[in-house]
Order: sequence, then C-alpha cells, then structure tokens
Amino acid sequence: MDRSASLPSSPSSPPLPTTGTAEPARPAGSSALARAERFVWLSARVLEQRRFAYHFLGGGAEAVETALTAYLGTDGGYGHALDPDLRGPVSQPPHAVHALRVLDGIGRCGGQRVERLCRYLTSVSTPDGALPVCRPSPHGYPAAPWVPSADDARGDLRTTGPVVGLLHRNEVWHAWLFRATDFCWAAVAALGEGGSAVSPYEVAAAVAFLDGVPDRARAEAAAERLGRRVREERLIGSPPAAEPAEDRPLPPGPCQPLQVHDIARTPGSPARRWFTDAEVERSLDALVAAQQEDGGWPPHGRAWTPGATLEWRSVATVEALLTLRAYGRRI
Repeated sequence: MDRSASLPSSPSSPPLPTTGTAEPARPAGSSALARAERFVWLSARVLEQRRFAYHFLGGGAEAVETALTAYLGTDGGYGHALDPDLRGPVSQPPHAVHALRVLDGIGRCGGQRVERLCRYLTSVSTPDGALPVCRPSPHGYPAAPWVPSADDARGDLRTTGPVVGLLHRNEVWHAWLFRATDFCWAAVAALGEGGSAVSPYEVAAAVAFLDGVPDRARAEAAAERLGRRVREERLIGSPPAAEPAEDRPLPPGPCQPLQVHDIARTPGSPARRWFTDAEVERSLDALVAAQQEDGGWPPHGRAWTPGATLEWRSVATVEALLTLRAYGRRI
C-alpha cells in the first residue's frame, strides 16, 4: 500500500506538533483540508505550519509568534524573506504587511512588538507620511523582477493601505498613523475618481485599508465609488474557463489577474457588495478547483526562484483555506 497517497492516520504515524495539550483531531483523509495538511507538513515553512495548526488544529498563538520572531530585525521591522519576493535579512515594508496579517489572524496585533514595528514604519516613511514598496539596501539582496526600484522613494498605497488598515482594525494608535491614514484616504479617493490607470493590486490594497479604518461611513462611501470603477472597467478578472497554455504569453506584472475572492476576502468586506452572489460563488468554485494534486495551492506570483515559489505556495494554501472557511465553504 502506498502510504504517501494519504495522510498518515495509524498509531505508528508521526504525531502532529502540539502545544502541550492532547493532539487535536485530524481532518478526514480525503477532504481538501486533509490534503492541504499533508502539503503543509511536507513542504511549508515553519511559520505556515504553525499558522495552519493554529487556525485548523487548535494550536496555540504563542507558537505562531515564536515562528514569526525568526523574521524580526533589530530595527523592529521584518526581513529574511517573510515576503518571499524580497530576499535577504533587511527589513522592508512588504514584510511588515505580511507580519501584521499573521498577527491579526491570531489576535496578537498589539503590544510591544507592534509598537516597535510602528517605530520602524516611522523611520522608513516617505515625506508624505506613507510607505514605499522597497527601501534601498547597501548589499543589493535579490528581489523578484517586478519589485519596484528601491530608488523610488514615493509612498505607495500597495504597502501603506494594508498596514494602516490592519493597525486600525486592531485599535493600534501611534503618531505615524495620522499622516499615513490621510495618505490612504487621498489615494483611495483618487482611485475612485478614475482618470489614471489603476492595477487590481492597488484595488486590493485600498480594500485592505477600507476594511479596517474606523470611520465606517466614510469607508462605505469610498468603497461604493471605487466599486463602481471596478465594475465599469472590469478590473477584477473572472475565473478562467481553463488553464492557460504553457506557451501563452503572460500579462504584464507579477501575477495573474486577481479574482473576486482575492479582493473581498470575507463576506463582511465592503468589497463583497461589488459582486453578485453568482460571481462570488464562481470565484470560490475556482479557488476550490485550484488546489493541486499535492494538496497545496499555487502561488499568485510567477515562478522566479524555486524557493520563493514553494514559500508562496505555503502562504497561498493557508490563505485559501481561511477564505473558503470565511465564506462557509466546507473544507
């Protein structure tokens, strides 16, 4: 019998990591969750293994925080390829986005860790109070080819929006947030007004900001304006009918077009109202179908190094499961 074809379940199987309590019940062997579990233990980073255990196996938040600490820099920021598209130990704003999402998911987005992170964000802010996508590094560590030049010191909604939204969502108050919040409001308003070209990734960042900002009436109004533009310009792609041919040229940018579930990550997001029930269900169906034979989900980004691709797959797998659960899909 080929035991590699299913999750181990016999008494002689290797035990799951625990947090000092009884081992949690394992998912059924043929379910999407069980297949994902095998992928996680086989191929994922330790951080995603701990996140998976927390969200789906009753693991502890402390274990996730411990794993995240491995990416922490002496400046209070995060590095060491926490965002797999930026390699090397240097702290960068995209790593901060990833760290805050992890902490938000386990209910630990606060305290001294986040206070130090806010001091780091203050130190790397642009003159307009926002965050650039990438900061200069004297060592020129590798980065994905689509990461903007570190010489471009302009503030960017793609990093600032998610950070500000997550901090507000967790009722974190810091002096840095005042100007950064103003920057986000202005950037989101500009997106809603039209005119200049906008990428789906800017839309996703705007939604991340609007999901967490405390002025809900203003957020709802801004989301309505932005949603009209998203609909009119069809900025969010429909799930493809079939996989693209191997030799078909890819569109510009790091990723394939974003889908409905990438923008409206939960049913409570203001962006959920941009889409019909049928559109949401088709997007979720496509997400379910995207689970690969080994149990993991594919990364959003294109392959540029084998290591980064595998790391992104571990992130994508945890995020896919969380999205499906948020919408009540059986996993």
